[in-house]
Amino acid sequence: MLDGKRILLIIGGGIAAYKCLDLIRRLRERGAAVTPVMTRAAGEFVTPLSVAALAGETVHSDLFDLTSEAEMGHIQLSRVADLVVVAPATADLLAKMAGGQANDLASTLLMATDTPVLCAPAMNVRMFEHAATQRNIATLKGDGVRFVGPNAGDMACGEYGPGRMSEPMEIVEAIGAALKAGPLAGKRILVTSGPTHEPIDPVRYIANRSSGAQGSAIARALLALGAEVVFVTGPAEAARPEGAEIVEVESAAEMLAAVEGALPVEAGIFAAAVADWRVASASGSKIKKVGGKLPVLEFAENPDILATVSQMQTGRPGLVVGFAAETDDVVSHAEAKRKRKGCDWIVANDVRPETGIMGGSENAVHLITDAGVEDWPRMSKDEVARRLAERVAVELTGAHGA
Repeated sequence: MLDGKRILLIIGGGIAAYKCLDLIRRLRERGAAVTPVMTRAAGEFVTPLSVAALAGETVHSDLFDLTSEAEMGHIQLSRVADLVVVAPATADLLAKMAGGQANDLASTLLMATDTPVLCAPAMNVRMFEHAATQRNIATLKGDGVRFVGPNAGDMACGEYGPGRMSEPMEIVEAIGAALKAGPLAGKRILVTSGPTHEPIDPVRYIANRSSGAQGSAIARALLALGAEVVFVTGPAEAARPEGAEIVEVESAAEMLAAVEGALPVEAGIFAAAVADWRVASASGSKIKKVGGKLPVLEFAENPDILATVSQMQTGRPGLVVGFAAETDDVVSHAEAKRKRKGCDWIVANDVRPETGIMGGSENAVHLITDAGVEDWPRMSKDEVARRLAERVAVELTGAHGA
């Protein structure tokens, strides 16, 4: 997958820098050459000697290295790589990148490069959630910078939350996806998947039977065509697609917030089976049986994610694809839904229990567009995903997938 590829690895100054030693080893096992660059702070966490020994190349750290700069070394470093990887991408490095600063070797390389850039953020949860960091990440995504992670978990500082750098193999997968040649290379696509869980009380919730298998398959198919995929998923059973940016949510409200946070994207594919309703006032404690009296639940309508995105005045994706799971009059109901929501395409299917589609491994869909209705035969969900991804590629680029 990476044989013959050259990676320029910029190591930022954070405790997660130790993971870069394993990352370098994994990349070299797969045939990649790794040119390491360390910030001054990175040297406080891992030694240049360790990095150089694993990379088999000199570590670069000084912008004013007379020997290198006599040959405009920082320009050459920034241009000869197939991909620039920033790991860990600290809050400081992200701020420099977003602000166009170039006051050390790492930031100067990032300013001077015309090579694709992949960042693996790592920082304290409060730093990651800070409005300034989120603005910087949004700016960089808008500039075409790819991201992998961060993951949620325990931190060296004792806190818990998003901010842990992705594991080395996750970064390797993201590197592979970024380097894949395909018709969707450079295209950022959002996929929603799985059910949502709407709480009744701390132990009960409203849900549906979606496994998330079709959404995961679509994300994998898009990745195979070179797309950068943001995968927003409810609590689904299906495996998460490796190489995608994963955002885990529970409720419809959380999913809408995650979707809005992922924009801008070239296309949005809304395969999630979002609950239409929620309990208006979920109980903060478990609802108990009281003398056989039934609880009274008052419902409220959930936000309509597909309609919200389809009808955006600014920032609307160029292609918005919805899904319609129906049990009767599948095509007519789906056609009406497409017009009502304002999306470009609808993928409709029959989910009556006897079809075995909901939660199964196969699907039979109808693709509804301005041009009419295409009836696809029953096939595996992976094949449905491949055909849909190829149609998306044609729509966005005019190019056909392999």
